[in-house]
Amino acid sequence: MSEITENKETLEKQKAEADANQESNNEAVEQEEVLAEDAVEEVVEVDVKEAKIAELEAKIAEQEALYLRLRADYDNLARRSRLDREAAEKYRAQSLLTDLLPVIDNLDRALLAEANVEEKSPLYKGVDMVYRQLLDATAREGLEVIEAVGQPFDPNVHQAVMQESDSEQQPGVVLKELQKGYKLKDRVLRPSMVSVND
Repeated sequence: MSEITENKETLEKQKAEADANQESNNEAVEQEEVLAEDAVEEVVEVDVKEAKIAELEAKIAEQEALYLRLRADYDNLARRSRLDREAAEKYRAQSLLTDLLPVIDNLDRALLAEANVEEKSPLYKGVDMVYRQLLDATAREGLEVIEAVGQPFDPNVHQAVMQESDSEQQPGVVLKELQKGYKLKDRVLRPSMVSVND
C-alpha cells in the first residue's frame, strides 16, 4: 500500500507539474497572443499614421502648388500694372497732341499760302513764330514728324492714297506727301497720306 501511495503521490506530483506546465504554457500562449495582438495593432497604427502622413504631404504639395500659382498671378498682375503705368506716363499727352494735329496742319497751310509773297508780312512772321513754338512744345512731349518724301513706302507709317509714275524714282518710293504724319515716341498718331511711285 505504501507503494500505491507513493505511486499515487508521484502521479499527483506529475499531474501537478503537468498542470503547472500547462498553466505556464497557457500563460506563454496568452502572452504570445497579447504580443501578436500588440504587434498587429502597432502595424495597423503605423499604416494609419503613414496614410495620414501621405495625406498631409499631398495636402501640403497641393497648397504649395496653389501658393506658387497665386504668386505667379500676383507677379504678373504687378508687372502688367507697372507696364500700364509706364505706358500711361509715356503716352500721357497722346489725346492732347491728337487734338492739336489739325491746328498744326492749319498753321502749316497758312504759312504755305503766305510763302508765295516776297515780303513777309508781320502777320506771317507772327503765325510762323506761333507755329514754331507749338512744334517745339509738342516735340518736348515726344511728337515727331514722319519722314515721307523719298522714303520707301512703309504701310506702318504711310497711307497710300494715290499712285503716280516717275521713271527717275524706284518703284514703291513716296513721291508726294499730301498730309503730314506724326508719331508720339514709338506710336503712330496719324500716318502720312502719300502718293507712291508704281
